[in-house]
Amino acid sequence: MSVCFIGHRDVDNKDTLYPCLFALVEQLIQEGHTRFLLGSRSEFNAMAVAVLKELKLKYHHIERIYIRAEYPYIGEDYHAFLLESCDETYFPEELLGAGRSVYVKRNQILIDQSTVCVFYCKAKSQAISEMPQQTASAKSLKKSGTQIAYDYALKRKKKILNLFPR
Repeated sequence: MSVCFIGHRDVDNKDTLYPCLFALVEQLIQEGHTRFLLGSRSEFNAMAVAVLKELKLKYHHIERIYIRAEYPYIGEDYHAFLLESCDETYFPEELLGAGRSVYVKRNQILIDQSTVCVFYCKAKSQAISEMPQQTASAKSLKKSGTQIAYDYALKRKKKILNLFPR
């Protein structure tokens, strides 16, 4: 069973979030989750990498997989550097030519390959596109990449664990 991590670029409550994330991931491991899919470009993802690196010392069997949205082809030195914090890394072929939507598409891949999605998202209770009577201003709201991913996970009926404080 696979778990992915997606979150906002900035984390306000690092000191309280880290122990919560650590406890959650350890619980998921104990429940039988062994594959952990990681993205990049946010403090939340960096925190997930740190938690998994620490837990890998205790749970040697877990796999940490970094799915790149940049650099389809990497050299040996960079590959070795990435393997210091993950067990595997790859660039999905379907991201070639994705342009500005590369991170959105990469997040969709993370979600599609996961049974559980761990978010750090100031999520709206319902996706804007699913609201019955949209107003012009609601249509013009710009959603973050994390919100887009959250809405996608909802639509895919994934188990979502959101660590954003309420």
